[in-house]
Amino acid sequence: MVEGKVQKLHGEGCVMDFVYRKATISDSERIAELFEEMLRAIYHTQDVEGYENGYLDKFFSAGDDLIYVAELEKELVAFLSVEVYREEGYIYLDDLSVTAECRNQGIGTKLISLAEDYAESTGIPAIVLHVEKANKRAHELYRKCGYSDYEDQGKRIMMVKELRK
Repeated sequence: MVEGKVQKLHGEGCVMDFVYRKATISDSERIAELFEEMLRAIYHTQDVEGYENGYLDKFFSAGDDLIYVAELEKELVAFLSVEVYREEGYIYLDDLSVTAECRNQGIGTKLISLAEDYAESTGIPAIVLHVEKANKRAHELYRKCGYSDYEDQGKRIMMVKELRK
């Protein structure tokens, strides 16, 4: 499923409708804001640098790279950027960010699932990502989604999931 709506019970029986879809270039500003929010949460500082000017453009060209987003009431609350490395045989999950108010509701898991479906639909057998060692919640999320630690790279860990053998 590339696009769709998922209902999630929230709080006192309130239902929240999250919509999942591929990002468009008009989402770029909000994606950049979510990226900076993610960096501030990981590094516990307000002094972060966002994407370089023009960086997101590659996700909106005619290539295979894309970004999945989650919306709540027409506001972007999360994104996952996906880079395709066909020759090398893997998809790279670059950035995953869920705004603080919407964490722990399955949004990150759903975005990862969309990326895995995309990899399988293109015949790519593996997914690779990096997680900062300081980001213990993300590391645990990836483990729950079936990713294994592959290589300790100092401040971060490379993780891998084989989709088919």
